[in-house]
Amino acid sequence: MKNIVVAITGASGVVYGQRLVQVLCEKAYGIHLIVSRAAIKVIHHELGIALDQEDFNVSKFIGREDAHVTCYNVDDIAAQVSSGTFETEAMIIVPCSMNTLCSIAHGISSNLVQRVASVNLKEGRKLVVVPRETPLTSIHLEGMLKLSQARACILPAMPGYYSHPETIEDQIDFVVGKILVSVGIEHPPFREKGYKGWDSSVQMC
Repeated sequence: MKNIVVAITGASGVVYGQRLVQVLCEKAYGIHLIVSRAAIKVIHHELGIALDQEDFNVSKFIGREDAHVTCYNVDDIAAQVSSGTFETEAMIIVPCSMNTLCSIAHGISSNLVQRVASVNLKEGRKLVVVPRETPLTSIHLEGMLKLSQARACILPAMPGYYSHPETIEDQIDFVVGKILVSVGIEHPPFREKGYKGWDSSVQMC
């Protein structure tokens, strides 16, 4: 079974991480989940789910029995996923706080999320960073540029509207679909519709 690391950090938009884990549970991947201490607080605030950092209840978080999710304490810097010998297809940080993003960009590995991200970059594996912050300072942008130059994928949580979403869930699934496509995972419910029927005489600025 191929491995995917999912990290959820303390930025708004933890529902994206929740939905991603739900979708990955339906696929043939071993899911390795790291949730930061700040993310635990955001999950409680935004989703109304109280969780314990020391004994993270995946089933409670995703609303179903987890089939193949392994959880790690964010402080366990020696966890198996922190080693370059542990093979993974990709690491996805969703949402990615600016603290996490800028730390990784500057080579800081003070917790397991940052350490695994650093390992993915040095091993040439896929790293997808999903920031959800606005407005962005030049410090944030420089951090994104550094990660992009290191071949990380910067995928902001920006829902598209050309597919005519009808619910918030549609917008969430749009972003999750984009994430999955970026790591080469098929997700049939996600259909990337173009601007069919667009009047070519209209100039896009």
